[in-house]
Amino acid sequence: MPTITRLTPRVYPGHVDALAEVLADAVAHGASVGFRAPFGPADAAAWWRTREPAVRDGSLHVWAAVDQEAVIGTVSLALEPKPNGRHRAEVLKLMVHSRARGRGLGRALLATAESAAAGSGATLLLLDTASGSPAERLYASAGWTRYGVVPGYATDPAGTLEDCSFFFKRLG
Repeated sequence: MPTITRLTPRVYPGHVDALAEVLADAVAHGASVGFRAPFGPADAAAWWRTREPAVRDGSLHVWAAVDQEAVIGTVSLALEPKPNGRHRAEVLKLMVHSRARGRGLGRALLATAESAAAGSGATLLLLDTASGSPAERLYASAGWTRYGVVPGYATDPAGTLEDCSFFFKRLG
C-alpha cells in the first residue's frame, strides 16, 4: 500500500504538480470532479495553487498517496469555519490515478479523511459524487448514507449533465 501523507503548508507547494497529474488523469478518464475537457496538468496545477491559502490557514487538509516517489492518489477535507457548523466537514476530491485503481487506495484515502475529521472534532461528514459512479459504490460500501439525488446537477468532463448523489456519515 502506498504511503498516505498529509501535505502541510510547508510542503504543499512542492506537491502541486504531482497533484495536478492525478487531477488531470481523473478528468481525462471521465471523472466528474468539477472540470471540463480539455483539462491538462497546467490547468490542474493552476487550480491546486488556488487551494494553497486554505491549506495555509488550516481550513483545508490535503493528503497525497505516494508509491515509489509518484503521487497516485489524493483526498481533501474541508473543515467548516462557521461557529454553528464546526461539528461537520466535507470530503473533497478523492481521486486515484488510473494506473493505481482497484487496489483499495480509494478506501484507504477515505478512511484517512474520516479519521482526521474525527480527530478534529467533526461528528458529521458530507460529500457528493456522480450518481452511478464507482465512487458512489465505494461510499455506500464504506458506511455512508445517501440522502438525496439531484438530477442534472453538474456536467461530466465532456459536458453531459449528470445526476449527483449526496452522502453523509456520522462519526463517533
